[in-house]
Formats: sequence, C-alpha cells, structure tokens
Amino acid sequence: MAVPPPDTRCGFVAVVGAPNVGKSTLVNGIVGSKVSIVSPKAQTTRFRVIGIVNRDRTQLLLVDTPGLFQPRKQFDQALVSAAWRGMADADVRLMLVDSRRGIDPACEEVVGWLKAQSRQAILVLNKIDLVAKPALLRLVGDLTSAGVFSDTFMISARTGDGVDDLVRHIAGRLPAGPWLYPADDLSDLPNAMLAAEITREQVFWQLQDEIPYAIAVETESWREQDNGSVRIEQTIFVERPTQRAIVLGRSGEQIRRIGERARLELERLLDRRVHLFLHVRVWKTWRQDRAFLTRQHMDTE
Repeated sequence: MAVPPPDTRCGFVAVVGAPNVGKSTLVNGIVGSKVSIVSPKAQTTRFRVIGIVNRDRTQLLLVDTPGLFQPRKQFDQALVSAAWRGMADADVRLMLVDSRRGIDPACEEVVGWLKAQSRQAILVLNKIDLVAKPALLRLVGDLTSAGVFSDTFMISARTGDGVDDLVRHIAGRLPAGPWLYPADDLSDLPNAMLAAEITREQVFWQLQDEIPYAIAVETESWREQDNGSVRIEQTIFVERPTQRAIVLGRSGEQIRRIGERARLELERLLDRRVHLFLHVRVWKTWRQDRAFLTRQHMDTE
C-alpha cells in the first residue's frame, strides 16, 4: 500500500449545485475513475460520494452531493438534506453552475445560505464550451455581485478544460493535516455498493424515461472465487408489477442487456472477471423503509 508523504494537507471539498449541472462528471474526471454514476437523469446521485484524489502532498476528498431542488416527498427531502450537510461540513465549497442554464433556484439558495452563514465558496462555471464568451462574462458578473464567492473558474468537466487549474487552486486552500484515506483508495464506497450503483446507472441509461426514479439496486451477495473472479448477486427493486415487466423486457432481453453493460463496466473498474446475476423484485414502499434507505446511504432524517 502506498504511504502518504510527510507534511501533508487534507480536506473535504463539497461540489454542490442544481441537478444535472455536471457534478458527478467533474468528480469522476478529477479522480480519473468512475466513483459516482452519471446519466441524463436529474437526481441520479442519491447520497454523498467521496472521490479521493492525491496530488503531491495533498489529499482532496471530493464530496459529490445530490442536486439541490425543491423536495416534495420524504425521499426527496433525504436527498436535499444530504447535499446541505455536505456543504456545511466541507473545508472548501464549489458551486457548480451550468453556464447554459444560468442562475437557477439552486444557485439562489446556495448564495442565500452562504450569506446567512457568513461563508464563501468557489464559483465554477461548467460547460463553457457551449456558451459564447459575452454571455459567460455577464453570468459571472451577476453571480459575483452577491459577494460570497472567493474565486471564479470556468471549466468544461466533459473535456477537462480548466479543471487542472481548479484542482491546483483547491489543493492550496486545504488545511494541513494527515491523510484520512490510504494513498491508493479512489472512493469511500465499498465495492458492493459501487457495484449496485453501476447497475442502477445502466438501468437509467437503458430505460431512459420509462422508469425514472422508481428503482433501487442492492448487492445481496459478493463472493470471491478461487480463480480470482467475483460472483455478484443483486436485486433491482421497483414499485409496481408493470415496472418489473419493463425492466425484464420481452423474453428477458432488457434485463440481460442491463446486466451485460453493468458487468463490462464492473470488469473495467475492478480489473477482474465478474459474474453478475440480477433479480427484479416489486417492493411498493422501498422509499419509506428507513432501514433500507440507511443501507443505501440515504439520510432519512
């Protein structure tokens, strides 16, 4: 196991913003590996995920938080609460803004929170490759007029443009202290939970609008095999029998496609052979089961 160097820095960096502004894409890009799943769906991220990045003597703990939106149900409130806690506990805060979308309610909420708490954040405008420069400059002016942003960076999380400068700046802002994770760790997620997230990502990609938020995935077993491979069994939970039929597909075609894509992604991430077995179960009230949500790392307070 790699040993951290002496005279180290370490700190938590919260990445906050509205749903679908590119938070997970940015975290994955900085880490250099997938630690948080990505899909076209808003609210794909359901709990705080820590991506671990070691640069010279500094360990950055990037906290990918659920998107900020107006919660309507207890389940939604759990997602939003996780985002606010991630921001409150962080040493450095990044407010990520979709440059095409501009100032949205999430931006206004974060600015209001920073003012009320007398704290500052780093403003990060994402997707700058898709917006004309005059519009970017106007957006920067409108946002920085609030006086709560210490610095402004313009990046493209998709292409990596401007990201290295942002990382160097963050590293210089973190407090002195020992590293909290081993030098070769990439995430705080256990492998079994990462595997469940990878499968949930494939459900989102393969089904698109058919089953937006009605599914959850849990790894039921993880068995190491003598030949170095791993056997993983997972359950995909849906809320209605009609949803189960959609996930399965005609003659089981859809579930096989989901399983194959998830297996290939897991083999790439784990660098080993994976035997993945998926089951689909109807559970109408999984969003109200506090024990289950706790196992899923979703706060229910």
